[in-house]
Amino acid sequence: MKWLAIATLWAGLLAGAHAADQAGSGQDDAATARQVLVLIHRLPEHFRADNAYAGTYGPGFGKSARQRLAAQLAHDYGLELTDDWPIQTLGMDCFVMRVPDRASVESVTAALSADKRVEWAQPMHVYEGKGRSLYATQPAAQDWHLDDLHELATGRDVRVAVIDSGVDRHHPDLAGQVAAETNFIDTETTPPEAHGTAVAGIIASRSDTRAGIVGVAPQARLLAIRACRQRPGGGAACNSLSLAKALDYAINQNAHIINLSLSGPYDPLLDRLLNVALAHRIAVVAAVDAAQADGGFPASKSGVFPVTDEPRGAIPAQVFRAPGRDVPTTGTADDWVFVSGSSYAAAHVTGLLALIQQLRPNLSIQPGNALVRSELGHIDACASLLQWADHRQGTCAAIETAKAGKH
Repeated sequence: MKWLAIATLWAGLLAGAHAADQAGSGQDDAATARQVLVLIHRLPEHFRADNAYAGTYGPGFGKSARQRLAAQLAHDYGLELTDDWPIQTLGMDCFVMRVPDRASVESVTAALSADKRVEWAQPMHVYEGKGRSLYATQPAAQDWHLDDLHELATGRDVRVAVIDSGVDRHHPDLAGQVAAETNFIDTETTPPEAHGTAVAGIIASRSDTRAGIVGVAPQARLLAIRACRQRPGGGAACNSLSLAKALDYAINQNAHIINLSLSGPYDPLLDRLLNVALAHRIAVVAAVDAAQADGGFPASKSGVFPVTDEPRGAIPAQVFRAPGRDVPTTGTADDWVFVSGSSYAAAHVTGLLALIQQLRPNLSIQPGNALVRSELGHIDACASLLQWADHRQGTCAAIETAKAGKH
């Protein structure tokens, strides 16, 4: 699988946006909207009031006097004085006051502005950084109309077993997305590893972050099962025993979908466990190995969803084509990377099946009935989801209607 390093410019933009989000995360936007800024004029440092001075505040209007005035204003208008800041360049002190829920922020601001003791008052406004996230570069955002899919389903509470290398559960896009984590490689704490983290991000990255990506099923619950060890260069290596332990665990944890972004030779033990998974109506998705005539195992197994990232060329009739080239996803150092390969195409299909599972929790998801695809094997994500939705509304329905009008 090919890994592409993310450009330095992207890294800087995303790191800056993430830092800004973290800095502002302690201040709830709703609470901020209930605050007003009250500006009180400060006398110049060189000014000495005498008996002839008839200014608004009177002589000796120092810091303590301004604070007393702010406290009096808060009392008069039924506000809570929460903070203050001297603005040297304007010669003013800025006092932050919270408006109670029963009062109108606009009315309180207008009354304070008309008060002769106040230079001016204004609401506390909220500003957002407009650094571009990676969502616009996700192939699924355009090819699969990801926003439109999420009008119908988000994969809410669907359990997806990611049998792979270690998943970085603390990545900003994956925080809170991992319902369970286990390690069948060693007894150490599961390390964040590139391949597993990238696969998990494509499936279930959160949709409420301001930087990064959006998973195909952002409300799915991940079972992060480490059965593979990271290899230098981006790949992952597993064996029969570790994968068998992982499959057994996933089945016993009542996974709805198992993602196997891996390939190798036929294995009798794994084949038997996959039979059990399929008998339990667990959907299994596997990456196709283009170097193998049958796509490799387990993609070649009947009942498994075989997925390739190859956008063109002849493929076996049962294979699904999904986005898998230059895909932005989660990295292991709170960053993002671009990846390519059938591992990541498989992750897209796993996410799409999670959306279908949410719509039809009792459906036995099979390769022959779950997804709509063209003759070339490309998945029509909107059509796939609409066939299981109770209503044909929203943008996906409009897209499909437009397609039908062209034929």
